[in-house]
Amino acid sequence: MGWIRDYGLYLAWLVALIATGGSLYFSEMAGFIPCELCWYQRILMYPLAVILGVASYRDDRSVVLYSLPLSLSGVALSAFHYLLQKVPGMAGLSPCKEGIPCSGQYINWLGFITIPFLAFVAFVLISLLLAAARKGSD
Repeated sequence: MGWIRDYGLYLAWLVALIATGGSLYFSEMAGFIPCELCWYQRILMYPLAVILGVASYRDDRSVVLYSLPLSLSGVALSAFHYLLQKVPGMAGLSPCKEGIPCSGQYINWLGFITIPFLAFVAFVLISLLLAAARKGSD
């Protein structure tokens, strides 16, 4: 598993790029209008694609200290968003009062994979890869 430590920063960047591209595909190509929580998740993901790209190029593992708070915040936010979609009792907690409802599900693959679920997986992967990359620099 030493290769994960060696390439964790690069892999985290790839995950951020794929997640950014996926969110742009869903909104620009598929025509899915993002809800308010989707916008906040984008605010956390898009800078990671740039920051981790520069850090990967420079092999700057100190970026973990700046990127990990963004990815962990994304984990929490996307988990909350997913719960809003899947747990009916949480619908009253939704911050989306106007426009697109946060509980809406544009996709529901295999009965559980929604856009917030995909964001959650991406943020968790980025967080784990950053933690592994940080350990590689110690």
